[in-house]
Amino acid sequence: MPPSPPLIGIIDWAGAPLGDPDSSVERSVIGDSAEVRRYLCESDDDFTEEIRGADALIVWHNAPIRAAGIARLERCRAIIRNGVGFDSVDVAAARARDIAVCNVPDYGTEEVADHSIALILALCRQLFPLDAEAKSLGWTIRVESKLRRLRQLTLGIVGLGCIGTATALRAKALGFRVLFHDPYLPNGVDKALGITRVRTLAELLETCEVISLHCPLTDETRHLIAEDELALMRPGSFLVNTARGGVVKKEAVLNALRDGHLGGAGLDVVEDEPLRTKEEADTPNLIVTCHAAFCSVEAKIEMRATSARIARAAVLGEALENVVN
Repeated sequence: MPPSPPLIGIIDWAGAPLGDPDSSVERSVIGDSAEVRRYLCESDDDFTEEIRGADALIVWHNAPIRAAGIARLERCRAIIRNGVGFDSVDVAAARARDIAVCNVPDYGTEEVADHSIALILALCRQLFPLDAEAKSLGWTIRVESKLRRLRQLTLGIVGLGCIGTATALRAKALGFRVLFHDPYLPNGVDKALGITRVRTLAELLETCEVISLHCPLTDETRHLIAEDELALMRPGSFLVNTARGGVVKKEAVLNALRDGHLGGAGLDVVEDEPLRTKEEADTPNLIVTCHAAFCSVEAKIEMRATSARIARAAVLGEALENVVN
């Protein structure tokens, strides 16, 4: 009897599935190299015997894969996070089991950078308050004092990876003076891009009228922006987060909006998302966009195809891309 083919399991989130039942993109890439099956799970608590026997797993971002779940995997060679962030996977536990954890760091670069700029423009030009005033049949421009000329503003980028760089270049083209803080980049990046580097987060926060966050969520960056950091920001300044919700302490930023210290916030992601109460949703000068910055028809296909290519390489014993552990 011939041996059964390798199994690649796609772990989609049962709460709101993001893939498609046929896994058509993944199957087109993997071909006959492995059998592809899709499973709906809330977390690794839902792992069946079949999932535990998979040779590789592709995981959508809402399903947490923790140490206990990883310990139950019998022959998995790679866990591929269908997206940029990999904080939903216990990478140390995977490493201890000799399981590679991979991500897709480049699929949504354009989309997230574009979304960041859209939020920045919406705040600096007060698009949502103006829209609401016009639709309530008003025409007095009540937010006139918040409307800003872009080339008079300084934009601070926290984290100058692919998305941070793409955002910086777009902002520079719009006329912003662009500064960045990233302690992990070599000297000279600022010269190559024609932007200005600052060595501390505090200096960036104190200097800029707009802050845009582009760093991963790690133990180091969790609550990177909390009460003390928000207090350093200029009164009336704007905060944009298209990175990970936990980088910003939710209670702190909502309070800073309520007391008027922040002029506005554009959050594609929030800590413990989605918003939980009407009080949170009614926070003044807040834009929230459903963790959708990465979304486009093209980006989603690219992301899924890349994950499938890595999973195929894993079952074939080939070199893996984007290993993070």
